[in-house]
Amino acid sequence: MQQVVIFMALGLTVLAVGALSVCPDGQCALSEFDRIGLSLAHDLRNEPLDRLMLGVTWLGSLWLLLPLTVLGAVALYWRGRRREAGFILLALLSTSALSHVVKLWVSRPRPDLFPAWLPMPEDWSYPSAHTMQITAAALALFFMVGRPRSIWVVPLAIAVLAVAMSRIYLQVHFPSDVVAGMVAAALWVAGLHALIRPRSIEDGRLKKRGVVA
Repeated sequence: MQQVVIFMALGLTVLAVGALSVCPDGQCALSEFDRIGLSLAHDLRNEPLDRLMLGVTWLGSLWLLLPLTVLGAVALYWRGRRREAGFILLALLSTSALSHVVKLWVSRPRPDLFPAWLPMPEDWSYPSAHTMQITAAALALFFMVGRPRSIWVVPLAIAVLAVAMSRIYLQVHFPSDVVAGMVAAALWVAGLHALIRPRSIEDGRLKKRGVVA
């Protein structure tokens, strides 16, 4: 339980510190870090990359991730891994909810340094919900896959980084929205995993002994 508290507290701390950094005293301003990141993304613009980023960014959408996560949860449930099924759903949904609660708290406007390359989302900017959602889904999947896990590291990391970069490239998020969201989501999901892991290990041992049906 101590690990659960530590990981989740760190995730909330990252979001809080980030919020105070980007909107001190409730006044949101463009930091040099964000200005440079958005400028570099704008300078990289080209037609093939525009099309790629417009597609990649949907990997972080709840409209895509939720059905996929539900399918994964159903598969785990029918294999008798009920706690794990609940975990991957909770990881995605709680992370998404957390991102939107913090958005309402911080109320950071979207970037306007350069034109956005898709319709600007109507909600607030900080933190990036797409980035938090793909991070949560990818990390939850990593925790649930069998060994060897190492083969999953690269594709899952690429998916997370691609979505994160797409949000900056498309000029709908500041780099600080993305960085804070990614770190906070990883810590939050790690806390949820620490919560279910001891029981999952015990359930696995009991199943091997034929104690648990």
